[in-house]
Amino acid sequence: MASFTKKAIIKSFLKLLNERPLNRITVKDIVEDCGINRNSFYYHFEDMSSLVEEIMMEEADKIIDKYGSINSLEECLCVAIEFALENKKAVMHIYSSANRESYERYLNKVYQYVVTKYIESVFADIPAKEEDLEIIIKFFKCELVGYTLDWMSDGMRYDIRNQVRRICELFDGTTKIAIQRSAEK
Repeated sequence: MASFTKKAIIKSFLKLLNERPLNRITVKDIVEDCGINRNSFYYHFEDMSSLVEEIMMEEADKIIDKYGSINSLEECLCVAIEFALENKKAVMHIYSSANRESYERYLNKVYQYVVTKYIESVFADIPAKEEDLEIIIKFFKCELVGYTLDWMSDGMRYDIRNQVRRICELFDGTTKIAIQRSAEK
């Protein structure tokens, strides 16, 4: 559980990040916004990069805690982009900064989890080989991460949910076929 001060720092940072790019936010801006001193910031975070990293990993952990099962690939994507849609400007500022890797680690962690949960929830009764399941999970994780990053590089201008919904309709059943093929061999 984060301390009150740590939560205040994160809240101030996200507020500022929704207003301006990351490279235009300083520790001074954050501490002035939340009414603490610089030492308090540095007690909780090593630097701005560690603040961004912590926010991304905390968001990933919240998603993992919230979703015990996932019933479709469409749901996988919607879960992972929830934070991006709620914090569009802030996420675009992180994506466009030197801290982009933090967001990519967040996407990888979340998609790894949700795709694994989807496979475990929906196809538990098919005795597929473990190594094949790992390959299938990695494939879908990479597809979803790539699709999300492409959407972001396009400035989040289109409705990604509608496109993913259509992709899921077009490729409906292919995951089951792959898992069944693994079980047959």
